[in-house]
Amino acid sequence: MRSTEEIVKSLRDAFAGVGVVLPSLRVDPVTAASDEPFALVDLGRCNVRTAEQLADVLRSLPAREALRARVRQVNREPKSR
Repeated sequence: MRSTEEIVKSLRDAFAGVGVVLPSLRVDPVTAASDEPFALVDLGRCNVRTAEQLADVLRSLPAREALRARVRQVNREPKSR
């Protein structure tokens, strides 16, 4: 499993690849300092233009029910430590 820092970098690169920059994207400092094995990712705040770009990118993706079902399944799975 990749570290939270690696995932944040990967997410930043993926957003940049579609022309979206989230200036406040970072590892959440509170959960990073806690005993949790993985810190939360703080997507941060952005201006209206960036929010609109992000919405456009998300809308342009094919909506796949299989992907939605998988996300729901993963979110229900117990967290292992």
